[in-house]
Amino acid sequence: MPLPKDPRKDVGPGAPGFSSIQVTTGRAMEIAATVLCFAWVLSILAYVLLSPPGNEARTLGLVLTLVMVFLPMALIWVVVITLRSVRELRAEAARLQQAVDAMRSTYVASQGQSSGMKPSVERKIDEIAAATKQAETVLATFTTRRDNALSVPSADRKAALATPQPDPEAEQPALALGTPAEDLRAPLSVADFIRALQFPETPDDKEGFRSLRLALEDRAVAKLIRAAQDVLTLLSQEGIYMDDLKPELSRPELWRRFAGGERGRTIAALGGIRDRSSLALTAGRMREDPVFRDAAHHFLRTFDKTFATFEKNATDAELADMADTRTARAFMLFGRVTGTFD
Repeated sequence: MPLPKDPRKDVGPGAPGFSSIQVTTGRAMEIAATVLCFAWVLSILAYVLLSPPGNEARTLGLVLTLVMVFLPMALIWVVVITLRSVRELRAEAARLQQAVDAMRSTYVASQGQSSGMKPSVERKIDEIAAATKQAETVLATFTTRRDNALSVPSADRKAALATPQPDPEAEQPALALGTPAEDLRAPLSVADFIRALQFPETPDDKEGFRSLRLALEDRAVAKLIRAAQDVLTLLSQEGIYMDDLKPELSRPELWRRFAGGERGRTIAALGGIRDRSSLALTAGRMREDPVFRDAAHHFLRTFDKTFATFEKNATDAELADMADTRTARAFMLFGRVTGTFD
């Protein structure tokens, strides 16, 4: 929509031909000033030449003549210079007015374009917000992700955790309340247990997310998964990532001795993390941050309890695969810091 026409532009400084009118007016004023000066000089000369002779009168007349000659001329040119300055200021004001009008037109046009693009921009923002909301649930899981390596092999559907056998003598009569949902669910397999301890590799790791979902449905394993996720997130705040740590892997029999309750220097090889900076940063954070310290101890207790159950059903190869997961590396790191292997 065009802007309403300003009637002042037809007669004001911004009107077409206004600059040429100003130049013509200025030249006419200068010519008129010059003509007045010549007329004034000729009038004074005529007066001097026609005045009667006399010494005193002549001297006084000469002084008055000089005053009458130069003073009006000076006044005339002062007026001319002042008018010229006023003319230049008006021209400058006209240029500024044109610049302001051009800026205003540009601003109005840009506002119109912005309003036209607003729906598409809002749609893009909504799409980004939706994608961000979907990614929020994945970010904490991938905090320790650095590469695409995954050493967990596929295995059969053998249960990861040994289930206690019911004692027929101590078993109480079942109530007619139906079978709990947990009893109907298939037990978590060893392969899914190990894959869940590694956490998903990428946002497109469907198999990793499937294993993680199954692990979270198991009450005992879910405690370990959440405790591991908490400490991995806290470690990432110190710049410590499990993918950067390359532990010295131990023999499966040492892990079995640990599951049997053995502690101290005899199983010190389990603490295969030797990175001094990571050990120092973790120890310092545990001394200064009680929340970090509580999370670390809770993770160690949960790992100890869950691993003792897992070891009964796992083969040596499966124990080796479990020891190479991010959760196991976090256990090695915290075990070294807390003195589990001393």
